[in-house]
Amino acid sequence: MNISPIHLANETLVPLPSGALWWPDQRLLCVSDLHLGKAERHARRTGGLLPPYECDETLTRLNAEIEAQSPQTVVCLGDSFDDILAANSLSDRQTDWLTRMMAGRDWVWIEGNHDPGPLTLGGRHLAEIRVGALVFRHIAQPDAAPGEVSGHYHPKARLGGVRRPCFLIDTRRLILPAFGAFTGGLDCTAPALSELMGPKAWAVMTGPSPVSFPIRR
Repeated sequence: MNISPIHLANETLVPLPSGALWWPDQRLLCVSDLHLGKAERHARRTGGLLPPYECDETLTRLNAEIEAQSPQTVVCLGDSFDDILAANSLSDRQTDWLTRMMAGRDWVWIEGNHDPGPLTLGGRHLAEIRVGALVFRHIAQPDAAPGEVSGHYHPKARLGGVRRPCFLIDTRRLILPAFGAFTGGLDCTAPALSELMGPKAWAVMTGPSPVSFPIRR
């Protein structure tokens, strides 16, 4: 599989087919919007039921990337949990699974709008973090300096009748797709994203055969 790197603030980054971002020079793996506990929160708030395996599916995919890349640092870009109560709803097995993934790594939980408070899990809990030329935060700031990496919007793109999560990038910022299962998404041409992205922005669709293309206005 040939995955083309992307460049932001003179740094070389690799958008992985899973929706994770790999920064080889820093051995840093970044994922956004895991939304662990989404099914539990939905049942608690609405009484409706979603497929109950979203946590395991998301953790399986995250574990696969950690085993493949062996990162030194993992940055979770906010909304890692569907809300604070959902963070406490993980089973002991799932909590132990996360703890094993975190062991021996600098693990950073960025605050999101769904999980703004501190978590009981280990790792660092920050509003944002700067690493070299890049700053990692949950929601993009319109006036951000070049080098911003964010999530929140769950961008998706349609190409050839197929709609999949995608990375969005321009000369100033990179927005990651949601990594979690059953997360939904916002079309990459939606006004909220068009207002953030520059006129020469492009998308990189996730999936077994990643493809990049300019975003049509």
